[in-house]
Amino acid sequence: MRRFAIACLTVLTLSASTCAAEPPSPAVQMLFDSGQEGYPRYRIPALLVAPGGDLLAFCEGRKDGAGFTGNIDVVMKRSGDSGKTWSPLRTIVDDGKHTCGYPSPVVDRKTKTIFLAYTRTRGDDTEEEVVSGKSRDTTRVMIVASRDNGATWSAPVEISSTAKKADWTWYGFGSGIGIQLHSGRLVIPAYHAVAGSELRQAHMLYSDDHGSSWKVGGPVADETGECQIAQRRDGVLYCTARSHDGQEQRITAVSKDDGLTWNQPEKAPLLYDSICQADVYAVPSTVDAGQPLWLFSNPAGPGRTNLTLRTSTDEGKTWSAGKLLQPDNAQYSSLAELPDGAIGCLYDRWEDGNYRIRFARFPLAWLAPTEVPQD
Repeated sequence: MRRFAIACLTVLTLSASTCAAEPPSPAVQMLFDSGQEGYPRYRIPALLVAPGGDLLAFCEGRKDGAGFTGNIDVVMKRSGDSGKTWSPLRTIVDDGKHTCGYPSPVVDRKTKTIFLAYTRTRGDDTEEEVVSGKSRDTTRVMIVASRDNGATWSAPVEISSTAKKADWTWYGFGSGIGIQLHSGRLVIPAYHAVAGSELRQAHMLYSDDHGSSWKVGGPVADETGECQIAQRRDGVLYCTARSHDGQEQRITAVSKDDGLTWNQPEKAPLLYDSICQADVYAVPSTVDAGQPLWLFSNPAGPGRTNLTLRTSTDEGKTWSAGKLLQPDNAQYSSLAELPDGAIGCLYDRWEDGNYRIRFARFPLAWLAPTEVPQD
């Protein structure tokens, strides 16, 4: 299946034609349905292929309201057949009435360990109170680990002392997954708010010792929030970040030191930003084949509507015009190459008066890239 996907990519890159026959449209299923399996609503998806090949879908299970406050747990479902069927919901983190969210997993390929980072705030503190420094407590940075492909998880460990600086109030992750760099470093995209100001900055949480300890890199740019990363073949780390400056354009930056420092950020005028999360993903089989294909997903607008997938064959320098995956409302998304060679997209959306999470799977050939310059 992966050989077929790479063959299709070669044809698409050269001629923007399809392989053999028109590829099937995405198969979409409701994965986390509001009011089902113990939670009134679900948000903030993260999609990960475990070391053993199972597909893990994480998100927040929200019991109180639609916002990031109150009783929120981290929940998960598992698929052993590349997303065709799924297990019942399982709660991974439950801190009673408090808020546990932003689930952001990363895999250490050497130790085959999954680290799942998340944030914890008091359930009676609102985001606005935490950002302003007027909350009863601050955001705490937590992590759990699994060494058996997500079957069991360690007790939560707080890493705030090294993962967060003293003048940071609010703290959030990507949302989505982290990656392991060529150097072996584990990197999880994150962002923070600075006390005494309205400043938000994206940054990276990283580990150089297989998750034994965690540190933070420098800021990506001012007025940036949720971000995602991909690494180029030459080792350069590419970041795309949500922009809070109101100009409706993604902010991109690159790092040549594995996320410790970042260049002068640039606007990406063809990557619309409705002040929302987006995902960027280097398809592993294409990277291994020497023909890297990157994917980018976000709501193409207006506002948080029309979830669109774009492709890049030059590692994020240019992007295709895109294919529409979900019309109407669509918000956060997370991408993965599935064990059978298909692509999976886990995304949340507001429908019928509540938040739900859907899962789509489709062949790589469905994307049919057409490059569009960004300058």
